Amino acid sequence: MFSGAMTALVTPFREGRLDEARLKEQVEHQIKGGIDGLVPVGTTGESPTVDFEEHARVIELTVEFANGRVPVVAGTGGNATAEAIELHQIAKKAGCQGCLSVNPYYNKPTQEGLYRHFMTLADRVDLPIVLYNIPGRTGITMSPQTVARLNAHKNIVAIKEATGSLDMATEILSLCDITLVSGDDSLTLPLMSVGGKGVISVASNLIPAEIKKLVKLAADGKYAEAAKQHIRLFPFIKSLFLDGNPAGIKYAMSLANMDTGELRLPLWEASEATKQTIAAEMKKLM
Repeated sequence: MFSGAMTALVTPFREGRLDEARLKEQVEHQIKGGIDGLVPVGTTGESPTVDFEEHARVIELTVEFANGRVPVVAGTGGNATAEAIELHQIAKKAGCQGCLSVNPYYNKPTQEGLYRHFMTLADRVDLPIVLYNIPGRTGITMSPQTVARLNAHKNIVAIKEATGSLDMATEILSLCDITLVSGDDSLTLPLMSVGGKGVISVASNLIPAEIKKLVKLAADGKYAEAAKQHIRLFPFIKSLFLDGNPAGIKYAMSLANMDTGELRLPLWEASEATKQTIAAEMKKLM
């Protein structure tokens, strides 16, 4: 359930409000492209800029639109344990198959604090948890030893690894049998080569079938073919992150007649130079 090619969905806005019709179109595009799972309201879904009601609404609509065809793993993390519990409960009530729970950000808890935070979530809400290790955004790294401790709980089943370190991923897998997926499109193949099981992808918002092909080749052990796909997609993937995420992918989607509207401040659109680079790389692929 928590492996394969999954999409970190962008959240479409129109004139400051959630664009529900466009969200439905996005879900259909993903399922048509063969994606294995949907991850709404994570970093790519601008979770820091949606209010609590909108956050819940995006989760509920994604489950409704998916209609059981693919699993939905909702972004439900928070830097206060009480708030994260409430979001986890919303995901469970909505019918999600799991939740993506990021390390508490800004307040920089100790490893023991991280352990107690996630154990509390796992104890309080009976819903599988995908840990999310992304120190570049949270200011804290969960150690492999803490991941292994947490994996002993039946509800802590997977980790989205976005530290950018193959050593980190390898050490985690050497200590426990947790399902590990990439949190960086450019590292999907390298991580799968050491035992990763897939990706929660940004690029698949636009090209789900291409990302699914890469993951399937790697999962089948066809690494030479997977490497060709990885290298083919790499320049486009890198262009998406030149001005941060989700500015790049939202612009790319607009070029493909899949406009998801504006970003919310303090996020801002990609620069003209970045837009030109994205457009050029898209022409090579599409």
